[in-house]
Amino acid sequence: MREKILAIAADLFLSYGFKSVTMDDIANKIGISKKTIYLHFENKTKLVEATTLHLFDLISHGIDCICALEKNPIEEIYDIKRFVMDHLKDEKSSPQYQLQKYYPSIFTTLKTKQFSVMQDCVLENLKRGQKQGLYRKSIDIEFISRIYFSSMLAIKDKDLFPLKIFSMNMLMEHYLEYHLRGICTSQGLKILNQFINQPTEQQIKI
Repeated sequence: MREKILAIAADLFLSYGFKSVTMDDIANKIGISKKTIYLHFENKTKLVEATTLHLFDLISHGIDCICALEKNPIEEIYDIKRFVMDHLKDEKSSPQYQLQKYYPSIFTTLKTKQFSVMQDCVLENLKRGQKQGLYRKSIDIEFISRIYFSSMLAIKDKDLFPLKIFSMNMLMEHYLEYHLRGICTSQGLKILNQFINQPTEQQIKI
């Protein structure tokens, strides 16, 4: 039952936001009493914490699987982007922003975990890109990896990028292009342009 509660809670939180969804909403969606939820989670804060860690583990495993394929580094970045967006429902409810606002201690814990996973993944991507001649040899990969992480957090700030103007998918597309154009060689730019100029469903396989 605990896993089912986590799955339903994750779905509702991502759809409507951490603040909007109540314990009653989750119980009604599952078809159980609220007391049953409290048998597994002391309060909503504990449920939010468990749900975010559950999502983090799920997404981290998926990213590890993508990285293990050792695809072309540019293709890898776009594959990870699609995977994350699919699992976070395009982040329409601004989950990370809401987490930071209403559950700051959980957000801080999650941010630390995210940095650890993303740092390893991005550093490896940058190293392979340099070896394959797709990324410039002159870039400082430690600096770029940290700028990448901080920028990913920044574009999820709804005060800076309100959803009425920017969809999360649009922000991610623009940021990935911005990031890659800054580090790609002429060879890398040719591959990047193929991704940008073709519909998502038909992006080329390198």
